[in-house]
Amino acid sequence: MATSTCDKLRKGVVTTSAARTRALAKTLAVELPPDCVLALHGDLGSGKTTFVSGLAEGWGIPGPVTSPTFNLLVIHRGARMLAHLDAYRLKSAEDMEALMLEEFLKSPWCLAVEWPENVGEWLPADALHLFLADLGGGRRSLRLATGGPNEA
Repeated sequence: MATSTCDKLRKGVVTTSAARTRALAKTLAVELPPDCVLALHGDLGSGKTTFVSGLAEGWGIPGPVTSPTFNLLVIHRGARMLAHLDAYRLKSAEDMEALMLEEFLKSPWCLAVEWPENVGEWLPADALHLFLADLGGGRRSLRLATGGPNEA
């Protein structure tokens, strides 16, 4: 029986390039449940936006996916709708409420949140948490957790 991408990520995966990180995300895209929240944990340069770019590719979303740092939120449309949020400048769940995201999240969608620790109490209990780390030399460590950020 083939191991799913989710199962591999739960055990931990090391990619050797940005292209391989995007490819891994592209395969995960078909396994993600409809209407999910994916919290992306990691320092600057750990591959969060690269991973989201791979999700977008997996859902047939055209065009480049870049960090929404200056916009806070970017909506991408394809086979699924992808809301890409950079919560770096947000400080609380109240900041998230002010964004009124519910209007943008029409099924099937995925909300990918970079810097989720800034708005942790806003995230739903069933959010998936992806932990990324830069290992140097183009290598990235990725691990998926379903039990919340404390499962790291």
